Amino acid sequence: MAMVIRVFLLLLFIFFYAKHSFALYEDQVGLMDWHQQYIGKVKHAVFHTQKAGRKRVVVSTEENVIASLDLRRGAIFWRHILGGNDIVDEIDIALGKYVISLSSEGSLLRAWNLPDGQMVWESFLQGPTPSKSLLFISTNFKVDKDNIILVFGKGCLHAVSSVDGEILWRKELATESLEIQQVFQPLDSDIIYAIGFVGSSQFDTYQIDAKNGELLKHRSAVFPGGFSREFASVSSDMLLALDATRSILVSINFRDGETRFHQTYISDLVEDSFGTATIFPSKLTGKIAIKINSYIVFIGVTGDNKLEVVEKIDYPAAISDALPFSEGRQAFALVQHGENKIHLMVKLDNDWRSNLLDESIEMDHQRGLVQKVFINCYIRTDRSYGFRALIVMEDHSLLLLQQGEIVWSREDGLASVIDMTTSELPVEKDGVSVAKVEHSLFEWLKGHMLKLKGTLMLASPEDIVIIQGMRLKSSEKSKMTRDHNGFRKLLIVLTRAGKLFALHTGDGRVVWSFLLPSLCRSETCEYPTWLSIYQWQVPHHHAMDENPSVLVVGRCGLSSDAPGVLSFVDIYTGKELKSMNIAHSIAQVIPLPFTDSTEQRLHLLVDADKHAYLYPRTPEAINMFQRQFPNVYWFSIEAENDIIRGHALQRNCMPEVEDEYCFNTRFLWSIIFPSESEKIISTATRKLNEVVHTQAKVIADQDAMYKYISKNLLFVATVAPKAAGEIGSATPEESWLVVYLIDTVTGRVMHRVTHLGSHGPVHAVFSENWVVYHYFNLRAHRYEMSVIEIYDQSRADNKDVLKLVLGKHNLSAPISSYSRPEVTVKSQTYFFTHSVKTMAVTSTAKGITSKQLLIGTIGDQVLALDKRFLDPRRSINPTQSEKEEGIIPLTDSLPIIPQSYVTHSLQVEGLRGIVTIPAKLESTTLVFAYGVDLFFTRIAPSRTYDSLTEDFSYALLLITIVALIGAIFVTWVLSVRKELSEKWR
Repeated sequence: MAMVIRVFLLLLFIFFYAKHSFALYEDQVGLMDWHQQYIGKVKHAVFHTQKAGRKRVVVSTEENVIASLDLRRGAIFWRHILGGNDIVDEIDIALGKYVISLSSEGSLLRAWNLPDGQMVWESFLQGPTPSKSLLFISTNFKVDKDNIILVFGKGCLHAVSSVDGEILWRKELATESLEIQQVFQPLDSDIIYAIGFVGSSQFDTYQIDAKNGELLKHRSAVFPGGFSREFASVSSDMLLALDATRSILVSINFRDGETRFHQTYISDLVEDSFGTATIFPSKLTGKIAIKINSYIVFIGVTGDNKLEVVEKIDYPAAISDALPFSEGRQAFALVQHGENKIHLMVKLDNDWRSNLLDESIEMDHQRGLVQKVFINCYIRTDRSYGFRALIVMEDHSLLLLQQGEIVWSREDGLASVIDMTTSELPVEKDGVSVAKVEHSLFEWLKGHMLKLKGTLMLASPEDIVIIQGMRLKSSEKSKMTRDHNGFRKLLIVLTRAGKLFALHTGDGRVVWSFLLPSLCRSETCEYPTWLSIYQWQVPHHHAMDENPSVLVVGRCGLSSDAPGVLSFVDIYTGKELKSMNIAHSIAQVIPLPFTDSTEQRLHLLVDADKHAYLYPRTPEAINMFQRQFPNVYWFSIEAENDIIRGHALQRNCMPEVEDEYCFNTRFLWSIIFPSESEKIISTATRKLNEVVHTQAKVIADQDAMYKYISKNLLFVATVAPKAAGEIGSATPEESWLVVYLIDTVTGRVMHRVTHLGSHGPVHAVFSENWVVYHYFNLRAHRYEMSVIEIYDQSRADNKDVLKLVLGKHNLSAPISSYSRPEVTVKSQTYFFTHSVKTMAVTSTAKGITSKQLLIGTIGDQVLALDKRFLDPRRSINPTQSEKEEGIIPLTDSLPIIPQSYVTHSLQVEGLRGIVTIPAKLESTTLVFAYGVDLFFTRIAPSRTYDSLTEDFSYALLLITIVALIGAIFVTWVLSVRKELSEKWR
């Protein structure tokens, strides 16, 4: 009896707590990961609201995304990411059911099904010369003919059927220096007009038969003053353009095939006008908008082709294109800024004084200025016309305005993340409970019954939703305080728009966002460029009177010698502490491993002239830095010249610059790769904060190898110049890949290997003493991954235990880059079936957990590959001791295990980077992947050997322990009684 009870309880315990599978269950998706979808900054938008049902707006973005959005909620119906080399030129809607997109500089014309986004047809348009691409969809509907699409690209005008994409005819228009600026077909006309400029002073007009593409008439006219090639169409036979000096408006009338010019000085139209004018790219009927000084001036055309000023408003403002909304009537939108408000007006094109719409909307100033506005009309219940406006803000966010309110908004600036860092959350204050208590016994029993149903796979979809909600609630992953495992953090991301976002790792929500005002586009900084983000101040938990902060580095210009801008932002509040417009440029930022008494990290900023500037600019920082002055080395890579240089510091910059925080630099060494045989295409270094648990690696037969661990090692990959392009641009005989491991202090080449017949692109990751790189083998027609491990032979005599006991080993002896090390290298190459976009390696707090490679595949997924598969010591028949060590038998290719995809079945569209962050729990690594989408999860490369799962039932464990104790007591009593009864026999 006692034995039966013991066996039953043991089986019950095993059933509840044994892990039946390491795979991810359906109800576990979203517990440790989140996925967010974006589209990017909108360039073009076309509304589709004519038919009943789903009302949508189709957009194209700077991330080369074509998407259909729900007008009611802003949700994505469908989207397509075309890729980095397939830039979207224009979009439109044809036949009321196809979305037409023109991309790749007028080479690719596609039709997408409007309801579901499926591609209907695709046409390749060819031509002799590159040119500006234009798209025009005719509105001349005929019963017996298709609606034709006119496309100008590659120097040719194409007429394409909108039904099947067939090219009906093709007319070559490109001559030397001709740039077609506009293609259109007047309503109820069979003549197509193509107009453009030849050189800087000649204006050409082409008249083409829409039926067969025959050239009917060609006229040229020369304007002596020359054009600036900025123009606006005000009618079907008239253009307004700026002359070469941008001080004269030129009316170009090409009615009846004759071209006539009429010039009007802007100073005669606008009083107190000085400076140069710029034409707004808005398509208005009978009007043109120009920006001059700090104003926007609307100029109208009278009946006798004379110009007059209609209105003058303050800049900045945004203007939409003209929108036909009823027979013979057109309207356009004008957006102006006020204090925390935007003022939206919709006006008739021929009546400036009357407003069809006049609204003021509260707007968060952190969104910046309005960049673009698109309008759409609808019919109200009283049969009057109403208008909605889709606006694109300076931070790349997208908003829909209707009836004086923001109907919905999208933070699409997160589709253009350029850099990121992490921060710990604040410490939980006293008196705040970390765990939540069950409300009642009924809720407690109900919760555990649902969990039991989920374990037995008996839960319904409704039960699964409840279980997920319970787990989200019990895990407390969304709290704004740090946890003991280090799972809750802030991801501080910097976008191309110059906006910082703080994302919570628990659920991906935006904790705060801040548009950096120090580098917004302005008259003094026309081309702001944000570079990177660095941790500036990271106080310890016992000194929480100071919040952590980050340093954001940018420059005011596109070139490397443009002046720099620094911004310091508080991580917890999202407020800018201070900003600095510095006089020198920023070519390179070097974080130093030193902090001052306030725990601010020291940084060196190197300008284009190789002067180094120390920040923070405090006496304490300069005193600390001067003590480490002889130990500061760095390197620079001139990829365009195929040169790598090593640098060290000299004394202060004087007399060049009277600044005690400025230092001259000197060249230590340089490696110049021969331009006729090698070109740099990839480099990689170790992470500065990487932790290595042990230098020794125990191998078979209880032997040991010592890793050559140096943060000064640089991986460099070069290819033959002919192989620098895309795959297929060179034959195997003309292509080779050369890999170098270089010590950046001395410039010494530690290792060099050549892969003949190999091609780029090369993606590499460097960790501890090994580097893994991915490339294409032209001879085998397959991708390959190679691994190089480097070991220190100078410590080989440390294997003697007696020397270790007597203290005669040299493990604690200092290592100098100037002493030539004795190293040995082990390498191996494997086939890999996937093309790779990016690579990363897992990192943990103590470096104990085994490593995994995180590979961003061409399918925009993240694959986790165990580093053991890339062990160079793998052999076909490993010995028994090698098997015990964990050596996997050698195969020619690396395995792709479907369960190893970190992203599961999801795709991180437009994947650009993968970042790994160590948690406090040694077994766990946090993974953040970004592109057009964002994805976050946490993984355990060696399983969670040091923790229990979050959904572990402590209550059930307690019940089991009590039941076992009760069973032991009962069996003890029964055993005593049995013994007593046996003794009485």
